[in-house]
Amino acid sequence: MSETCNHDCGSCSQNCSERQQDPKSFLEAPHQMSNIRKVIGVVSGKGGVGKTMVTSMLAVLLNRKGYNTAVLDADVTGPSIPKAFGIREKAQGSEWGLLPCKSKTGIDIMSVNLLLEDDTAPVVWRGPIIAGTVKQFWTDVIWSDVDFMFVDMPPGTGDVPLTVFQSIPLDGIVIVTSPQELVSMIVAKAVNMAKMMNIPILGIVENMSYVKCPHCDEELKVFGESHLDEVASQHGLRILGRVPMDPDLAKACDQGVVELFEGGWLDGAAELIENME
Repeated sequence: MSETCNHDCGSCSQNCSERQQDPKSFLEAPHQMSNIRKVIGVVSGKGGVGKTMVTSMLAVLLNRKGYNTAVLDADVTGPSIPKAFGIREKAQGSEWGLLPCKSKTGIDIMSVNLLLEDDTAPVVWRGPIIAGTVKQFWTDVIWSDVDFMFVDMPPGTGDVPLTVFQSIPLDGIVIVTSPQELVSMIVAKAVNMAKMMNIPILGIVENMSYVKCPHCDEELKVFGESHLDEVASQHGLRILGRVPMDPDLAKACDQGVVELFEGGWLDGAAELIENME
């Protein structure tokens, strides 16, 4: 450290020992009454790829295995987790902190839509306020006895994903993508951000992978041939599943009964998460 150091590392170009801080120093402690075993982020480099659907399905699958699961909806400006689970009541609080809502099968849910009087009211907030809200979902909500928490991240690599990566001790992330050719660049952005933040990547899920013909069971590639194998190989990622464009699955989410979905597309992903050390 220089003798003239003013302790403002943001304005200093020196690479002294004082600025070699552990990245984990930004981590926030959960609520003192919380007990969370594993935290998995579900991310995508762009919007509209079905990240919320994959998040919901993974929480449901681990719940079916007998684990206590939870979903922290970090997509503050586009919260759709409550709708997928059919939750209409609002989150309650006590003198100790906020309490998550429970789904029909007992999955703990916290989302900004559970705090707004009107579900359709837009969240017109600046980035720092949105990021602070997500952080409070971790620090001020009482997540009691959760085996696996899934964090539904907003798309991209901006303020909120950065806040989650820095503030919440993620045990790993799942990247969600689609079959379009543009996906290679988008996945690379998500992979590189995770590597910069030293977050383990559990693998990649391709959503909208195909449509199965109801008459002959042929798999129709609506978006053309998938580039998933190529992209996964390029980045050394494990393929965790391919989810089709399934009308029944979409209907279950729209009607708030995602917990009733049928299909084994993500069974391998759920098994991998279940066996995380």
